[in-house]
Amino acid sequence: MVRFVRSGGAVYAVKELGAWSADREYAVLRELLRSGLPSVHPVGIVEGRVGADGAQLETALVTQHLAFSLPYRALMSQRLRPTTAVRLLDALAVLLVRLHLAGFYWGDCSLSNTLFRRDAGAFSAYLVDAETTERHERLSDGQRSYDVSMARTNIIGELMDLEAGELLDPDLDPLSTGNQLQARYDGLWAAVTRPQTVRLGERHEVDQRIRALNELGFDVAEVDVVRADDDVHVRVTPKVVDAGHHARRMMRLTGLDVEENQARRLLNDLDSYRAATGQNVESEELVAHDWLTEVFRPVVSVVPRELRGKLEPAEVFHEVLEHRWFLSESAGCDVGLLPAAEDYVRSVLAHKPDEWALLPEVVLP
Repeated sequence: MVRFVRSGGAVYAVKELGAWSADREYAVLRELLRSGLPSVHPVGIVEGRVGADGAQLETALVTQHLAFSLPYRALMSQRLRPTTAVRLLDALAVLLVRLHLAGFYWGDCSLSNTLFRRDAGAFSAYLVDAETTERHERLSDGQRSYDVSMARTNIIGELMDLEAGELLDPDLDPLSTGNQLQARYDGLWAAVTRPQTVRLGERHEVDQRIRALNELGFDVAEVDVVRADDDVHVRVTPKVVDAGHHARRMMRLTGLDVEENQARRLLNDLDSYRAATGQNVESEELVAHDWLTEVFRPVVSVVPRELRGKLEPAEVFHEVLEHRWFLSESAGCDVGLLPAAEDYVRSVLAHKPDEWALLPEVVLP
């Protein structure tokens, strides 16, 4: 039994279950919270409850309700559309991958045990029920496979319930939709864990891998480099980081005071530079100094004095990276940063308006 209680402007979920289970779930939720994983926040455990008739009541686990979150049934005011179902599966697959990367086995993944929050046209998924969740040093392939299989079975059953209640779009088949979770999980797991071989100096492929991870909603925590003859094996580890993390890291490493998205883009290039130059054993500060001297400043210096009022240096560098990406895609190989910068200045930046002191027009009397 789960009841919701409003107190002091906040909403709490009060879940009745045995004392041992309550202690265990509270401890797991605390671990999830410390690990920065998407889940409800535990508040406490209430024991020794007595009913009005004097009878002993079950122990209660109290968690804070996640603001602006929706159970999956609330997303279906009329019918669950196929596009909405796909987005929910994507969010659930991302949550499962994040849990598994951190060593958490869910044990009862389902739409019912998940809350969803709207996220710029998509959804973010949060774990609600951790009663069967376990923490391990590392999950085996069998544990991961069983967890996904259990989720698939639960989702198919939940969608069949919706179908019986005429809440499911006729074009949405519960079986094939549930089967999609496995494929989406497998694709995401491979994208964030598989090693990739990149030849020394071939930064375009490293950029491609990091860009793909960013598009999947993961930031790059580290790039491990292993030399093998003339190749470099690049292993990218995803990590959920807090707001402002990239800007603070950029300031610490380089002294550049930039916006968060600019910092993320520049740090991605710094990580790919470290991989391409094989400096994995060097300290992060030394590599950042080399990157600032050999990469960032030369690119910014390409901009002639008369054009430096158009964009700030960090934004120029970001746009040069984007320009290099498109040129490299067209050429099928890395065209090089400085040639891309020169082409960008000539074909793009020269035609932009000045933004250094862009002021509203003043009408004089």
